[in-house]
Amino acid sequence: MSIWSASLLALFVWWFSTGAILMAVKHADRQGPGAGRRMTLLGLPMLILGAFGFWESMDDTSPLGACIAFLSALGIWGWIELAFLTGVITGPNTYRLPPNTREWERFIRAWGTLAYHEMLLVAALITLFLIAGDAPNIFGAWTFAVLFFARISAKLNLFFGVPKINVDFLPSALAHLATYFRIRPLNWLFPISVSALSFATACWLERIHDATTQGQIIGFTLLTAITALALLEHWVMVLPIPDEKLWRWMLPAPKQPTPKTTTLKGGHHGF
Repeated sequence: MSIWSASLLALFVWWFSTGAILMAVKHADRQGPGAGRRMTLLGLPMLILGAFGFWESMDDTSPLGACIAFLSALGIWGWIELAFLTGVITGPNTYRLPPNTREWERFIRAWGTLAYHEMLLVAALITLFLIAGDAPNIFGAWTFAVLFFARISAKLNLFFGVPKINVDFLPSALAHLATYFRIRPLNWLFPISVSALSFATACWLERIHDATTQGQIIGFTLLTAITALALLEHWVMVLPIPDEKLWRWMLPAPKQPTPKTTTLKGGHHGF
């Protein structure tokens, strides 16, 4: 496998897996109460295969081993995101943000909407690194770590405020989250976020240059690609890029026209 093939693999899996999860969530949303839990249970093979692939790839330093580790981490991550988007694993606060809420209370309430999901992600991250330890192939754990820290950064930016937020893909179980987002020209965290992701991308590129095996080259290429995509998702929050069109064709047409909003429109999908 070449560097370009690995980059295209990361791009395709990012695009397809996001669309597949959105499609599953929207389907469950249309089925009514209880469908989200059923969809999450149906997605368990993704978690099981991810865990199995992660375990089996730890001692495989070949290019195939790097790809399996990468895809396995995405499988574990994908199931956790599916459980969140279907409303199965979210947080104790399922209420809209009251008007004129003070900033510190807004943060606490926002944390309450995500608490169980965030704790599960932290537990999964720690578990993967404890299991991988000093294994020859740790690309799966690093892939999950990139997704984890990029997602924390994205959520904080949505909380502090960015110019563009897309709530079109929010399922009904998470409709209250839109009230915790903030539209503003820019926030203090955004430059730090894009600088950190840019630095991380450069570090992975440097590791490709210094890699001594083909497996390492492919592994660091995959990390470079997924980090660069996370960087792109951050820039979509502020640039006029209609990213929602990448997945719109995979989703069923709405039963009724979606009402226009004057506050939240276009931009980042938040996944």
